[in-house]
Amino acid sequence: MRAMTAHAGSHGSEADNSKSALAKLAIGALGVVYGDIGTSPLYAIKECFSAEHGLLATRENVLGILSLITWSLMLVIVHKYLVYILRADNRGEGGTFALLALLLPPRGQKPKRHMALLTVLGLFGASLLYGEGVITPGISVLSAIEGLTVAPLPFTPPVVPLTVAILVGLFVAQSRGTAKVGAVFGPATLLWFIAIATAGSRWLFKNPSILEALNPMSAVTFLAHHKWHGFAVLGSVVLCITGGEALYADMGHFGKKPIRLAWFGAVFPALLLNYYGQGAYLLTTCADAPTSQVCRAALRNPFFKLIPSGWMLYAMVMIATVATIVASQALISGAFSLTRAAVQLGFSPRVTIVHTSSKEAGQIYIPEINWAIMVACLALVLTFQESSKLAAAYGIAVTGTMTITSILFFAIARTRWGWSLPKAGALLVLFLVVDLSFFGANVLKVFSGGWIPLVLGFFTFSLMRTWKRGRERLSAAMSASMTPLDAFISEIPEINPPRVNGAAVFMTQNANGVPPVLLHHFKHNKVLHKTVMLLSIKSDEVPEVDDAERYETEELGEGFFRVTAHYGFMESPHVPDIIDMLRARGMKLDINDTSFYLGRETLLVTKKPGMFRWQKILFSLMSKNARSATAFFGLPPNRVVELGTQIEL
Repeated sequence: MRAMTAHAGSHGSEADNSKSALAKLAIGALGVVYGDIGTSPLYAIKECFSAEHGLLATRENVLGILSLITWSLMLVIVHKYLVYILRADNRGEGGTFALLALLLPPRGQKPKRHMALLTVLGLFGASLLYGEGVITPGISVLSAIEGLTVAPLPFTPPVVPLTVAILVGLFVAQSRGTAKVGAVFGPATLLWFIAIATAGSRWLFKNPSILEALNPMSAVTFLAHHKWHGFAVLGSVVLCITGGEALYADMGHFGKKPIRLAWFGAVFPALLLNYYGQGAYLLTTCADAPTSQVCRAALRNPFFKLIPSGWMLYAMVMIATVATIVASQALISGAFSLTRAAVQLGFSPRVTIVHTSSKEAGQIYIPEINWAIMVACLALVLTFQESSKLAAAYGIAVTGTMTITSILFFAIARTRWGWSLPKAGALLVLFLVVDLSFFGANVLKVFSGGWIPLVLGFFTFSLMRTWKRGRERLSAAMSASMTPLDAFISEIPEINPPRVNGAAVFMTQNANGVPPVLLHHFKHNKVLHKTVMLLSIKSDEVPEVDDAERYETEELGEGFFRVTAHYGFMESPHVPDIIDMLRARGMKLDINDTSFYLGRETLLVTKKPGMFRWQKILFSLMSKNARSATAFFGLPPNRVVELGTQIEL
């Protein structure tokens, strides 16, 4: 009996620990996953009733807009992402590159023809996310600081200078890492959701008739009445779901259960309470006099109008500012992770990846991306000056990525899961009806600012596509000129060159042939080390590789070894770690007695077919400015020898 009691207590303790861990992850997800979508009440309804659309705040229009927001959240966030898209995980990781990795064939197999189109789509979807990353910090912080204009101050609040100062501080702080800031992400965002729920509830109780908007017929009636004009309003309604893609992209950091728990336990109720509170406020203020001065003032910022003037309003501005900083921080960190995945999958040149935490592998800082986003973000804030104007540029990148995600999900359902065409096709049609409606509405805003994320997306896509194509041609050119490795090794006993102590590691993409740098070394120095290792770093189509599968080694004879190290697209390669693993497994290696040989290619632009001339020039420029292999692979600089070679493109 005592044993049974102890056993039950143990299970109870494990259950409590499990629930506690789940709760902590769910709170953490509030800041990282839901920071963007959580701050959308700051501007979503305001933009739906902006002067651009010319909608009067009549009862029918308020109910229609609220119904559209409600069912957008239901169809896109709940039905599409939480129910279906989260199923498409690559060993727990999500995001556009995780989808692409799921679709890529096993190593050694050629991709099918349709995969080329899907790869291009996925690559463009990932490129569009950089456009969103440039706009989100600006519009979020601007919207929060604009709350000061609602307060009766004796002076005009310096909204733009304050926004610029906050953004500069945010980007400068990135180099310190998100470990300390991340600890307050969840609690700060939880406070935000409590605040917006409380603010909305106050007005919801005053005018509960606003709950009629829960009926989807209010949305249908609105669209039917306004027709083309109503369709255009979808370009502002989409602001309520712009953080939806983060649900999938950040799945690997928290898991499906915490993300779903955070949504249904805090985010969704708080969003609905605030949106319906804003609707109730507009009904109370505008329904009887939609053209009055009081109503026009209410429409300028309905979110902050929910708060009584005084200390409560200033407190809400402060809470909103912190919440928007959290949302911006999370998106910037996402851009870092996206870039690392692009590097590992061969879509980007090497960049500076700084690990800001000794405990969390995912906490990284990429200065090149950080400063590029900062410059673009500040330029947008200084150009547009107001969140309403900047909102015109917001939405098209997100809806474009959402559309591409739907198509890739369909391909995975058919090829990986074996779903029937009717089942997968019906779901695709439902997704695309919603996605393309929002995307089409945002296309109407192209000339008002929507061109910005599109230009950024096309530019990023061109860079990624050019780098991938250039590396393929470079690899093919080098492979074609390689001497067979077997033939080279078989001649060593006949030549009998001097063998010096220590080990030489030759970094190569193709370990089946003799690396050009090895030939140059042997030709000029006429000696070989007693241990010669041909090391290839391969990126697998998985987020992370287990240490047990980290490397493959093969003894070739005459002191030659072929080693292939595997890394996932969410990992950063580190050669000294590989050396340590090999030494632990019995290979006689000492990093202080090992020389690392790298090839430095000089690219010559020629008229050879295969790439446009501008692509060759761009690829050459990107190669020159890529981070050095010594720093990227963590090689000790005083043990590295670089030998140059010329290659024609």
